[in-house]
Amino acid sequence: MSFAYPWSGLVTIAAVILFFWTGAMVARARRRFGIEAPATSGDPGFERVFRVQMNTLEQMMLFLPALWLAAATFSDRWAAILGLVWLVGRIVYARGYYTAAEGRHQGFLLTIAPTFILLILSAFQLIRDIAF
Repeated sequence: MSFAYPWSGLVTIAAVILFFWTGAMVARARRRFGIEAPATSGDPGFERVFRVQMNTLEQMMLFLPALWLAAATFSDRWAAILGLVWLVGRIVYARGYYTAAEGRHQGFLLTIAPTFILLILSAFQLIRDIAF
């Protein structure tokens, strides 16, 4: 038996691994800055690391449905390619934000753009299928 969307499946696995990595970075930052759970504030350095993890979670809620809709309605390979851009964007976002809050903008754009494109591709295909 083969899986219908292997490329998007691999991107999904990579996105989950990325999220685990952001969680590990929060645990590391807790030790570094002396922030005991359940506190989520206290040092700006810790707060930036924490926001990277939370923003990644927030973005995953938009990205994953868009990825799978595009894989199913448009193309598994194209969805996965856009998914890889999303993953690179999250890494750029994290690295920039860890340094300074102003450093997050480029990575955010590399995250939101592929999600938006995936949604547009899916919507176009679904509307076309319904209308014709």
